Amino acid sequence: MDRSEVMRRVKSRDTKPERKVRELLRALGWTGYRLDRKELPGRPDIAFISRKRAIFVHGCFWHGHDCKRGAREPKANAEYWRAKIARNRARDTAALSALTTAGWSALVVWECALRDLDALSDRLDSFMRGG
Repeated sequence: MDRSEVMRRVKSRDTKPERKVRELLRALGWTGYRLDRKELPGRPDIAFISRKRAIFVHGCFWHGHDCKRGAREPKANAEYWRAKIARNRARDTAALSALTTAGWSALVVWECALRDLDALSDRLDSFMRGG
């Protein structure tokens, strides 16, 4: 499988981490969310419109998280990927700022946070309750 085929298979929405976060939200009783709201800054993965709460589920590599997976340096075409990830981070920062300015609360859930589902569940519930 060549690089372009691998990249075509990378999904931008309805990923396994997103589905897991939605499963946790439903288990906590938080329903009524909408997915991929294009009209909102940053197009949140999960949006509770009436509560003005937005949740982004970020892949550690793609969004430049400072965990082990996110800090991994690509071997091929490294300069391109560094620039791409820097643009992603800048776009994420701008989207979070725009949401806050519009009166929304936003939460970023990193892919690596799915390793501890109990802690993530507590964090999601606290966020939804306004904490």
